[in-house]
Amino acid sequence: MTVLSCPYFMGDRLSGLRVPEPHAVVDPLLPDGTPQERMGALYRVLGDEIASIDLPVVYAGDCVSTIGVLAGLERRNVEPTMLFFDAHGDFHTWETTASDFIGGMPLAMVTGRGEPTIVAEAGLSPLADERAILVDGRDLDPGEDQALLDSGVAQCAVTDVVRFAPDNGPLYIHVDLDVVDPSEMPAMNYPSPGGPLLGEVAEAVRSLAATGRVVAFSLSSWNPALPGADTAADAADLIATPFLPG
Repeated sequence: MTVLSCPYFMGDRLSGLRVPEPHAVVDPLLPDGTPQERMGALYRVLGDEIASIDLPVVYAGDCVSTIGVLAGLERRNVEPTMLFFDAHGDFHTWETTASDFIGGMPLAMVTGRGEPTIVAEAGLSPLADERAILVDGRDLDPGEDQALLDSGVAQCAVTDVVRFAPDNGPLYIHVDLDVVDPSEMPAMNYPSPGGPLLGEVAEAVRSLAATGRVVAFSLSSWNPALPGADTAADAADLIATPFLPG
């Protein structure tokens, strides 16, 4: 396994992200342009890195990084089921979003919906709905909730994720740390109360790791500039433990 740091949030460099050693940093020179163009270039480079690693472990600044991870796996001809742990749906398109926030769109984008620029630039083919599982997703916006119901993307609770995961084939786990209840996960940009506890999320990840079928793990991080950042970093490492050296 190899740990990668991709310290960007919506195409902008993120300072102070604590990542376990040893790790490599994905930090290319990005073009001027729209956030979509910058993220497309960034996640193309991340995909190239992922393509050369047997078990990549990615600490990233946002969930859009899943596009780069999936693109890299595709370059290796790996077709995983993605287990997407998130308090939010991340299933907006330009037609449903009220905020135009690209960070609310990655699960929609990887399954071939909405904003196409980043997916195309990264070199990702759409992931079939049947190979995507939203884990938790307790905080859904109007429009987004119906879009998920109309899709083939499965939804489950953190405690049910092992039962919902397929019995065979490769797995890719992505954890947005805001899936954990904010009482135990500070320094979140978009905290959502009523979530699972840290131990429950860590146990779910451990159980999936024990299958021996996980081909990539990533997490989207805390905000290092917010209070409680060190506590959040410790919690992130706890969740990632099955995939960290030593």
